[in-house]
Amino acid sequence: MGSDCLFCRIVAGELPATVIERDEHTLTFMDIAPATHGHALVIPTRHAADLWEIEPEQLAAVTVAAQRQALRVRDRLGAAGVNLINSCRAEAWQTVFHFHIHVIPRYQGDPLKLPWTPSAGDQEEIAAAARSLS
Repeated sequence: MGSDCLFCRIVAGELPATVIERDEHTLTFMDIAPATHGHALVIPTRHAADLWEIEPEQLAAVTVAAQRQALRVRDRLGAAGVNLINSCRAEAWQTVFHFHIHVIPRYQGDPLKLPWTPSAGDQEEIAAAARSLS
């Protein structure tokens, strides 16, 4: 990717980041606008715009690195839980178009809320969607 990708520039060392871990395939660094204490991002070091474009091997490496980060926030920061969040495309709230997983530690009483309130769906619509996806 060209120099317009923020995360590619971080991988290249052209922009600063508070790095937690780096290996051959991934980079884990702190989010500059954290949702909770210890919120980090895990990205592939090779550019992939989103979930629809990332190669399966890259996705596997990022997922394993996200799990390592989730274990670190549990063991070192005392997180009671963790959210792993990926947004694919602008309609799903993606703002940086380089694949990334947010590792968001969760603590008892933290103010972060789900973006929707789950409720029962229409069973016919659910079944129709399942048929389309089968």
